[in-house]
Amino acid sequence: MKKFIFSVLTILTISMTTMSQQVDNPLFKPFTGTPHGTAPFSQLNDSMWMPAIDRGIMLAQQEIDAITSQRSRPDFENTIVALEHVGEDLNRVLNVFYPLMSANSSDAMMDIAVEASRKLSDYSTSLTLNQELWKRVKAVYDDRKLFNLTPEDEMLLQKTYDSFALSGANLQGDDREKYRALSAELSAATTAFGQNVLKEMNTYEIYLSKDDLAGLPESSVAAAAEAAEAKGRKGEYLFTLDQPVYSAFLKYSSRPDLREKMYRLYNGRNTSGQYSNLDNITRISQLRLEIAKLLGSKTYADHGLKRTMAENPAAVYDLLGKLRDAYRPALDAELAELTQFASKLEGKPVVINPWDYSYYSNKLKAEKYAFDEEALRPYFELDNVVKGVFGLATKLYGITFEPNDKIEVYHPDVKAYDVKDTDGSYLGVLYTDFFPRSTKRPGAWMTNFKEQYVAEDGTNSRPHVSIVMNFTKPTADKPSLLTPYEVETFLHEFGHSLHGLLANSKYASLSGTNVYRDFVELPSQFNENYLTEREFLDSFARHYQTGEAIPDELVNRLVRSQQYGAAYQCMRQLGFGYLDMAWHTITEPVTDPVAFESKAIETVRVFDDVDGTMISPQFSHIFAGGYAAGYYSYKWAEVLDADAFAFFKEKGIFNKEAANSFRKNVLSRGGTEHPAELYRKFRGQDPTIDALLERDGIRKHDTTVAPLNKD
Repeated sequence: MKKFIFSVLTILTISMTTMSQQVDNPLFKPFTGTPHGTAPFSQLNDSMWMPAIDRGIMLAQQEIDAITSQRSRPDFENTIVALEHVGEDLNRVLNVFYPLMSANSSDAMMDIAVEASRKLSDYSTSLTLNQELWKRVKAVYDDRKLFNLTPEDEMLLQKTYDSFALSGANLQGDDREKYRALSAELSAATTAFGQNVLKEMNTYEIYLSKDDLAGLPESSVAAAAEAAEAKGRKGEYLFTLDQPVYSAFLKYSSRPDLREKMYRLYNGRNTSGQYSNLDNITRISQLRLEIAKLLGSKTYADHGLKRTMAENPAAVYDLLGKLRDAYRPALDAELAELTQFASKLEGKPVVINPWDYSYYSNKLKAEKYAFDEEALRPYFELDNVVKGVFGLATKLYGITFEPNDKIEVYHPDVKAYDVKDTDGSYLGVLYTDFFPRSTKRPGAWMTNFKEQYVAEDGTNSRPHVSIVMNFTKPTADKPSLLTPYEVETFLHEFGHSLHGLLANSKYASLSGTNVYRDFVELPSQFNENYLTEREFLDSFARHYQTGEAIPDELVNRLVRSQQYGAAYQCMRQLGFGYLDMAWHTITEPVTDPVAFESKAIETVRVFDDVDGTMISPQFSHIFAGGYAAGYYSYKWAEVLDADAFAFFKEKGIFNKEAANSFRKNVLSRGGTEHPAELYRKFRGQDPTIDALLERDGIRKHDTTVAPLNKD
């Protein structure tokens, strides 16, 4: 089953009249006449989506009927492979619609998403509750030893069987209808959650005067002036809650009252008013609990972790607890030092509030390491960073990126590239989309407009991959100049894109990033390690005005500063992990989400609660983004990426043998084997948390802990 067939099914009929009215809908057929079969964005309009989705569901149902009505004995080809190809028309539509929903949305698309989510949920539920189809899948699974299956075939069979078994296929009678109703309501609630986050974010416009700008860097001031002028308010300064704007304000503004105002606005989003998500989060968690119980699990986490490397909540809590205990003493020391520094700086006792941390932390970091992110911006001009990040893939894996202006893009900010292998053969298409806009959700992500797979005629159908970010925009006087954090974000999402572009699987559902959730972040987080490597920086970091290479001293300061604040950052991530697990290990509905959240993060809390602010109502990863009971996977993958990069450090950071092994056993294999086995093939051993603790300066290289995974 494909990526977007995730919840389940009602039989739709579409009249021939409607069909005939839509013959000119480009979504009704494979994209031809465009380079590499890329999406013809200029030909699409909002009126086309629902007819194409309806048609895709109808055709998928016909394909299901063809499988269940055949008289042939169920076997791998006529059931499992046939099911793998079900819904290709539907997926072609959804693989364009949903990426656009995130990157270039509209009110009309949001309304379409609400209608589509209901139909897709019903379709998906009906698919997995199709008894005749389930009987065939189960028959093949039970007789699997009779078939001459490759390891990849075995993984497809196992994934197909599990997707049915974990989605209610064994339910009987009234339980089947209950599951259908719960799934439909859950789909609607998660859609509403995501839309509320985007809609409220777009309501914030904070206009400040020149007197309010103390401490802010020139780049922030210029961007705010330009934004205000675009709104017809020349002479004022417009700040939004977009991530680069918000983070820069808290880091540099010397006005504690304004830092507090921005903090409360940002962290108070979706807690009240028209776009409140409080009811959504309690209902979503309750619906997931009810579904899990219906399917025989105590909690949703018990249910959702069955197809992960962790496998169960105990393993997740074990990792979170080990990291909490290892990092807590370092955090206490960090905060004590920061408080002492801030008090000395201000000439009076200072209590560090959450809106003060970035400000004082940045100043202490500058004092200790003479490090200032703003001093590095001129060396990270976006066009040069693009060349450097692309060049990293060239040096490691031999692949190249060639701009192709014949490929249509969905917004003028977007660029498209042909990606080619070492021998010049075509690997795929990469779209890059870097700047914030009101039609784009916050954050950064990678997605696919098309997955890689091997077609029935043996053709290797290559992927179309997109990386989307919200970087500092260029101004009239300056190009886009990135902070080291933004470069790191680029490296992260580019790592995901390599996982998609280098995919070489037979089946789309096992291709690229279609892996266990706690393995999917390995390629992305592995890439981040190169940020502080001199040899990598030398390949692109040049002053945008003088062309001067980034000085050794600046690089040394960047490297020396990397461990600074590591305990704070880790505890912050652990807070997200504990909160996610709390919402998904409930056994009874939550009645007070504010108190619930406070208790969930109690053991990893850094600051006291701030009235009117919460994490959960904006926590899109777990309530709208597919990471339910899975946010821990960032830390899990961080253990993997530190261990993996330690191997590269031993061999050489551009060592061809190590790079070829990483490509062969991780990047190209997708979900075709268990990730623990793929990692062993690459690394030659199981990972431990040693490398992470050493990288963060928490533990010296004199102790060893148990492997993360022994499977």
